[in-house]
Amino acid sequence: MTVPRRLNPSPERGGSRAKRGGWGASEKPVQSPHPAGFVGHPPPAGEGSATRSPPAASGRRATARPFLRTFVTPAALCALGLAAALAAVMQYSLRAYVPGSLEAGGFTLANFAALAKPLYGRVFLDTVWICFLTALCTLVVGYPLAYALVRARNAALKSAILVIAVTPLFLGEVVRTYSWIVVLGNNGFLNAMLTKSGLVQEPVQLMFTRLGVVTALVHVTLPVMVIMLAAALAHIDRDYERAAASLGAGPVRAFLTVTLPLSMPGIIAGVTTAFAWTFSAFATPQLIGGGQVNMVSNLVYQLGFASFNFPFAASLSVAGLALTLAVLAVMRAAARPLEQIGPH
Repeated sequence: MTVPRRLNPSPERGGSRAKRGGWGASEKPVQSPHPAGFVGHPPPAGEGSATRSPPAASGRRATARPFLRTFVTPAALCALGLAAALAAVMQYSLRAYVPGSLEAGGFTLANFAALAKPLYGRVFLDTVWICFLTALCTLVVGYPLAYALVRARNAALKSAILVIAVTPLFLGEVVRTYSWIVVLGNNGFLNAMLTKSGLVQEPVQLMFTRLGVVTALVHVTLPVMVIMLAAALAHIDRDYERAAASLGAGPVRAFLTVTLPLSMPGIIAGVTTAFAWTFSAFATPQLIGGGQVNMVSNLVYQLGFASFNFPFAASLSVAGLALTLAVLAVMRAAARPLEQIGPH
């Protein structure tokens, strides 16, 4: 057992040290953190020490938890519903089709084996190609609009561009599609203008073609592309372009070497979003294509609601989802070096 030792120096020792200059005029002897005159183990709690209060962080954490649950709970419920729907589609895709019955049969892999037929492979390739063309055309049309939206100095012009770009989001897909039928038809607005101007002698076939489907799909994906590109362009520091101009670069060269590379993150995000969004399009290829331009969603509809082959339709849905994820993963890997060009 250690016996505490007194620290109080004798008057003689303290006085001699003060005379030798051990403590300056402004210095004081070091005080012990323990009770007066004792060293060793501190006294137990309750004997001269105050009880510690809980940290304030725990109170803040407890206050933030209800706020977090308020926002996480709806998202978690939506995720559970989506997972349940995907599980139902997956289990249907592994069931056998019973002709003349709406009930599915037992477990089988024949549905996925049938996807190897050339007919379905061609539909998948056409879908990927249409999605790629739509994303590329949307980028070409949307980039000038986003650039003008960010760089325009007139507030009225900015508002007009924003309204024109975002208006398609306020219309239903069927309404937009029927409006394009009026424009692209043989007696529609576009053919009437071409024939009256003398550029063509006969109406140009735009309906039931891949060109017409891509044109209508660009109108669907244009608002999202413009918003993403405008967000990327707004984060570019104009000093980079001024520095390029001071080094002798013209407007075109400054755009190609500075603005375009720095906006690459927005381009990648817009293209991938447009591609994924177009992959699930149904009303536009169904009405504009008229059965001549088939995509995966139209084939699922024909098999599910025309033939009542729900297991095979479910297998097509699962294969389409897997193909979408695979293509997006490839695009993401290919675009990763380009993302490093953007601002940090």
